[in-house]
Amino acid sequence: MITEEKSREGLVEALEQTRRRTLALVETLDDQQLDVPYHPGVNPPLWETGHSAFFYEVFVLSQDGGPNYDPSMDDLWDSFHIEHRDRWRRDLFPGRAATLSYFNTIYDRVAKRIRSKPLSGEDHYLYRYAIYHQNMHIESLIWCRQTVGFPPPPSYEAGAPDAIFRAETNELKADALIPAGRYVMGMPGSSPDFATMDFGFDNEKPRFEVELPAFAISRTLVSNGEFREFVDAGGYQAPEFWSFGGRKWLEKPYNRTLVTGATEDAMTLPTHPIYWQYRDAEWQEKHFDRWHPLDPSAPVTHVTYWEAEAFCQWAGRRLPSEAEWEAAALDNRPGQPFNRFPWGNGQPRPDQADMDGRWMARQPVGHYANGVGRHGCRQMIGSVWEWTTDQFLPYDGFKVDVYPFMSTLQFGDHKVTKGGSCATSSMLIRGTYRQAYLPERNDTYTGFRTCAR
Repeated sequence: MITEEKSREGLVEALEQTRRRTLALVETLDDQQLDVPYHPGVNPPLWETGHSAFFYEVFVLSQDGGPNYDPSMDDLWDSFHIEHRDRWRRDLFPGRAATLSYFNTIYDRVAKRIRSKPLSGEDHYLYRYAIYHQNMHIESLIWCRQTVGFPPPPSYEAGAPDAIFRAETNELKADALIPAGRYVMGMPGSSPDFATMDFGFDNEKPRFEVELPAFAISRTLVSNGEFREFVDAGGYQAPEFWSFGGRKWLEKPYNRTLVTGATEDAMTLPTHPIYWQYRDAEWQEKHFDRWHPLDPSAPVTHVTYWEAEAFCQWAGRRLPSEAEWEAAALDNRPGQPFNRFPWGNGQPRPDQADMDGRWMARQPVGHYANGVGRHGCRQMIGSVWEWTTDQFLPYDGFKVDVYPFMSTLQFGDHKVTKGGSCATSSMLIRGTYRQAYLPERNDTYTGFRTCAR
């Protein structure tokens, strides 16, 4: 049994780990780097830092009454009161020292509150909610570095990908066969453990059962080598492989200036994944601030839903539904113990999943044998967010949680991705977690696996 004191210690440890990781991502950038160029998929790092502190004020410290740290800044730190473009305005926001002072002051107040006040279930839930929200911003701070071509995050373990696991990748080519039957999806809508083992965001609730026919799903993510075959076969120039939405996306030029480092705007149409280039008679991939020879054994990353869908058409395969993905990953059945991860309920270890900004999706798709579940699928947690065919919609019985905009703004036009990525914090993820991305997003760490038709 977890005592209240043990729960306090765990919350403070999670809070301090989150603080350290955030500060490391900000403090390893100089003042010029903090002034990132505008991109619709990122935020200025200092704004993200101030916004996360403001979130703690709104959802945790506001319960104690009294004014915020600086009420004049509240609308500017609030993502729903300031336009995305305005977050780049230097005249509106404090600089590095003042922002970090605000950030650390709020963290100190939250830590003091955890240690000194009675820990109700509601407070425990709010603490975790705010800490997890900040870890979402840690992920976006990491993909910001990739987007603008900065050095890798300080958590990155540099060096060549582990060659030990390359040989077994070919042994995983056969699909995993998932039997027909009833499967359990999501987290409980109400539970006495709602702040601990049964914690979930509103879009994961309430738990329900679904009947699935038998299906076959790939044991590994689609690799760079497999996707390169699609590119080399002219897949981007073959409209028959692309849906209407995909063809519309192919017709939209995009600016490769940030990717290539060009000094002038370089508008081009998509002909390969965004961080690839063909140079010196080989395919290369950009990894933060450096170009590397494309590793065929690593998972393909930074691909849109449209690219994943087109690859499947070309390969005679299909993307899994959200329910199929969750059944293959967790194999939760009615009346049986519920698993939050393929391996059970223990939080991800470094030998089970590529998370926390450690390997940044550079390990082979056959890696992480210790992270498989009953059906033997690799890397269903970590590495890349996996596209599914489902629109991001509420489950039947959905109720808005403490943060009304956590899910509602994405319902309808976003796609569900599952499993977390190499940039996702391991404390945040579980197999029921639902991430929502627009189908054209490719700045995040997105990839996919396929099902037999």
